[in-house]
Amino acid sequence: MKITFLGTGTSQGVPVIACQCAVCKSLDLHDKRLRSSVLIEVNGTHIVIDSGPDFRQQMLVNDVRKLDGILFTHEHKDHTAGLDDVRAFNWVTQSPVNVFAEKRVLSALKVEFSYAFDPKPYPGVPKINLNVIDEKPFQINGVHVIPIRGMHMNLPVLGFRIGDFSYLTDFNYISDESLNKVKGSKVIALNAVRKEPHISHYCLSEAVEVLQKAKPEMGLVTHMSHQLGLYAEENPLLPPGIQLAYDNLVLEI
Repeated sequence: MKITFLGTGTSQGVPVIACQCAVCKSLDLHDKRLRSSVLIEVNGTHIVIDSGPDFRQQMLVNDVRKLDGILFTHEHKDHTAGLDDVRAFNWVTQSPVNVFAEKRVLSALKVEFSYAFDPKPYPGVPKINLNVIDEKPFQINGVHVIPIRGMHMNLPVLGFRIGDFSYLTDFNYISDESLNKVKGSKVIALNAVRKEPHISHYCLSEAVEVLQKAKPEMGLVTHMSHQLGLYAEENPLLPPGIQLAYDNLVLEI
């Protein structure tokens, strides 16, 4: 399994427009964060989790030529806004792109991208197959996917486990039952928006606590804002086995 972190930033990305803080002005590429997304390649199957506003750029930078499915964690725009750009895959493969999400999320996509689902669509609109999922495991081209329930303040969201990799973003609560589903993963990626407590996301200390309970071989922090601090200063302070992810980080497990 090959895992590529396409983006590791929160909703505004890093740098933030007009911000003059040290993180936003940093020249370190570790501090340049597109909106959060990850590409998972397993046995020739290519799966992306979330297609945020930077989706087109992420596909081009990583030379992604094949897309077998997009998993959506939830319906917020920083996770869905780039869906229109699947048109390129439609054109190359001459087939629709499969999207997998909860019914509520699919309903939101049908509103946001209504032109793609018009009975008489305008030529060239995205061609998308909508697949309803819930908390039950399912498969994409034989690749086993386990949804992981979490809460994003009062909004139910899904993380996903594929093989030995678990990806959980926009969580600020995970039950023991859900945590047990990710235990045994070699790598777990979990969100932490900043060091101070946040109303709808884990802060860094909370994310570290969850990762230490889950005990992966490697814990990675993602979905970070500029308020988390400079990579070069913050990453060395983390406990052994936990580190900050960064854009274009590639793992093979």
